[in-house]
Amino acid sequence: MNGDDLKNSILHMAMTGNLVPQDPEDEPARILLEKIQEEKEQLIKEKKIKRNNKESYIFKENNHYYEKIGKKGKITCIDEKIPFEIPDNWEICRLEYASTIYTGNSINKKEKESNFMNLEEGYDYIATKDVGFDNQIDYDNGVKIPKDLEKFKVAKKESILLCIEGGSAGRKIALTNHDVCFGNKLCCFSSYGIDAKFLYYYLQSPLFRQIFQSNKTGIIGGVSITKIRKILMPVPPLKEQKRIVNELKKLIPLVEQHDILKEKLDKLNTEFPCKFKESILQEAIQGNLVPQDSEDEPARILLEKIQEEKEQLIKEKKIKRNNKESFIYRKNNHYYEKIGKKGEPKCIDEELPFDIPYSWEWCRLNSLGEIIGGGTPKTKVKEYWDNGKVPWITPADMKFIKGKYVSKGSRNINELGLKKSSAKLMPKDSIIFSSRAPIGYIAITKNELCTNQGFKSVNLLDKSLVDYLYYCLQALTKDIQSRASGTTFKEISGTKFGQTLIPIPPLEEQKRIVEKLDKLLDSVNVIAPLMINE
Repeated sequence: MNGDDLKNSILHMAMTGNLVPQDPEDEPARILLEKIQEEKEQLIKEKKIKRNNKESYIFKENNHYYEKIGKKGKITCIDEKIPFEIPDNWEICRLEYASTIYTGNSINKKEKESNFMNLEEGYDYIATKDVGFDNQIDYDNGVKIPKDLEKFKVAKKESILLCIEGGSAGRKIALTNHDVCFGNKLCCFSSYGIDAKFLYYYLQSPLFRQIFQSNKTGIIGGVSITKIRKILMPVPPLKEQKRIVNELKKLIPLVEQHDILKEKLDKLNTEFPCKFKESILQEAIQGNLVPQDSEDEPARILLEKIQEEKEQLIKEKKIKRNNKESFIYRKNNHYYEKIGKKGEPKCIDEELPFDIPYSWEWCRLNSLGEIIGGGTPKTKVKEYWDNGKVPWITPADMKFIKGKYVSKGSRNINELGLKKSSAKLMPKDSIIFSSRAPIGYIAITKNELCTNQGFKSVNLLDKSLVDYLYYCLQALTKDIQSRASGTTFKEISGTKFGQTLIPIPPLEEQKRIVEKLDKLLDSVNVIAPLMINE
C-alpha cells in the first residue's frame, strides 16, 4: 500500500464512522441539520442569501432513505443513490444544504499585469496553479484584487477551494487562512454548521472523489457547480466531527512518512533470510517450514472427521446442509472439485496457487466452518448499549490488537442490542477477519464476542485448526484482497471469502508449524501492520 492508498483508507474509515467511536451522548446529526436550516432561514430573512425553492430534505424512516425537493415536492425513496453506509446517529444531505458553493472570477494576462500586479493592499488572488494537493496555497504570487471591486467573489477565512476543471480537477484542494479572491476554475465551499475541516477532509475522501470523477464531462474534464451542489455527503454529530478531525490531524502527517519508511523496509526485506513475515508465512503454508513426518495421520483423515461432525450437527438440526458444498480430491496426480453431491467433478489444477506435500489436502475455507458477518445495533437507542457486557469489535479496534488474540473492543453492547441487530455471538477460538477498510486485520477470539459489519468471521467446526488457520489466512490475505470488489471501497463478500483455497497439513504437522511460526515471528511482529492491504 502506498501513501495515497493509505490516506484513502483512513479517510474512508473516517467518513463511514469507523475511525473514532460513536458516543450515544452526542447530540444527533439530525439536530445539527435542523440548526443549519434555522440559520439559513435567518439569513434569508436578513436578505443575505436567497431561498432555494428546490432545496433537498433527506430523512430516514424504517431503515430507508427518502428525499423531498422543496416544501411541496414529492417524497421519493433514494436507497439506490446512497453510495455509503453510516452509523444511525449520522445523517445524509446534499452538499448545497450544508454549505454555500460558488465559483470565482477569471482574469486575463493583460488585465492582471496592468491592474493587479504588486499592489500594496487588496485581496490575494488565487488561481488554480497557486493551489497544491496538500492544503498548500501560494498567497505570495504578486496578484491582488482591490477590495472595492465588487465583481470579484471572495472566499472567507476557513473556506475550502477545490479545483473543478482540468487535469487537477477534484484533487487540488486547500483551506484558506484569510479572505481571498479566486479564479473561475476553483470552487469555494463556505460551510454553515458543518465543521469546515471535516468538510475539507470529506472533499478529499474516496467517497466524494469517486462521485466527482463519475460526473466529469468535456474534453478538458470538469464538473459543473450544479452537479457539485447535488453530491451527497455524510454528516456525523458535530462533536464526532471534531473527534474525527483531531484524529485525522494526527494520522495524515504520518502518511507522508509512509513511502519513505516502506522504501527502507523493502531494502531491509531483501537482507532478511526469510523476507520477513510474508515469506515466512508463505514457506509455512507450502510445507517448507518444518519437515513432514510419515507417521502423522494424513490431512484427509482430519477432513473426513470434520465432515462426520458436520453430518452429526445436520442430523441434530443444529446446522443446515450446504447443497453447494465443495469436495476437493486428488486423482492420478490431478485435483478435482465437486460442488454438492450431484455436481460434476471439475479439474482445478490451474486454480491451485502452489504445490503441497502429498500428506496435505486442499479445501475451501467454508468447508472448515461457518462464515459469519457482523452488525451494529442502532447507536441512538441507548437500551442496546447501556450496561453492555458483550464485547463488540470494529476494524478501528483492531489497530490496537497486539498478538494473536482479541477479547474486547472500545465498546460493549448488551443482550438486547445483540438480539436487535445482525451481530452474531462468536464463540471462543473463532477467527475474525476484517473484510473492508482495510481487508486483512485478523485475530483469534479469546472469549465470546461479536463484531460490526466490517468483518467476515469463521466459526470452526474443529477448534484444533484455529492457530494454523490464523497464520494461513495471514499468508493468503493478498489473494483475498485481489478477489474483493466494490467501487467506493473494496470489500470481500462472505461467499468469496468462503471460497478461499486452504492448504491443510496433518494435525500434528500443523502444531509443529505453529510452534515454529510463534518463535520466528516474534522478531518481525513490528513489521506486521505494514503488510495489511498492500
